Amino acid sequence: MLLGAFAVLLSACAHRAAARIPAAVKIGTTETGIASWYGVPYNGRPSASGEIYDMEKLTAAHRTLPFGTWVEVTDLENGKKVEVRVNDRGPFLHHRIIDLSLAAARQIEMVGPGTARVRLEVIAPPPAPAPKLIADPVKTSPPTISPLKMSEVYCVQAGAFSTVDRAESFAETLGSNLGEIRVEANRTVWRVLVGRAMRLEDAKQLAEKVHTAAGEGIVVADQ
Repeated sequence: MLLGAFAVLLSACAHRAAARIPAAVKIGTTETGIASWYGVPYNGRPSASGEIYDMEKLTAAHRTLPFGTWVEVTDLENGKKVEVRVNDRGPFLHHRIIDLSLAAARQIEMVGPGTARVRLEVIAPPPAPAPKLIADPVKTSPPTISPLKMSEVYCVQAGAFSTVDRAESFAETLGSNLGEIRVEANRTVWRVLVGRAMRLEDAKQLAEKVHTAAGEGIVVADQ
C-alpha cells in the first residue's frame, strides 16, 4: 500500500515537472473573439503570474500567451484600442478569448456592455532608449554635502514607455525591495528609474537585481 502511494506521488511529481511553459509568440500574431473584463472581487488578489492584480492597471488575462506579452486590443464595433500586458490566466468561459482589467475595459468603452467582439494583435514592448550621457556641469554654486560628483551619480532604468500611464502601471509592479522607484519624462518617452545618486559599482549591482525582476536593467546617469 505504502509503495503504491509512493509510486503515485512520483508519477504526479513527474507530470508536474513536465508542464510546458508557453513559448514566445511572434509579433503580429492575431486572434479574434469575445473579450470580457474583471475587477472586484479579484482586485488585490495574486494573479496566475504571482503579480497582485490591480484593476486600475492596463493588464489582461489570456489562456495561453506567455506572461509579459503585450497585446493591442481593438473593439471591432467602435474601433477603440488599448494596449495591455498579459499577467493572468483566463477567461474560462466558452468563446471568450481575453479578460481585460477594469482600466483597459474602460478605455475601449466596454464596461457597461460587459463584453465586446475584439481583435487581438501581439505587439512589441516599448523600446528602451539608449542611456543618456551627461557632461560634467559647470559648478556655479558651493558643493553639496554629498561626496559624489555629478559625473559619478547613477541610477538604473527598468523600462521606458510611450505614455505616463503605462510607465506608472509598470512601476507599480516592481518590488519595493529594489529601492526608490520613480517615473520621469525624457523627451518623447517616460522612464521608470530605480535608485538615486548611486556610485557606479552600486548601480551595476542594482541593475542585475532590476534585470531579474523587470527584464531590463540599464545603468544611466542620474540627474
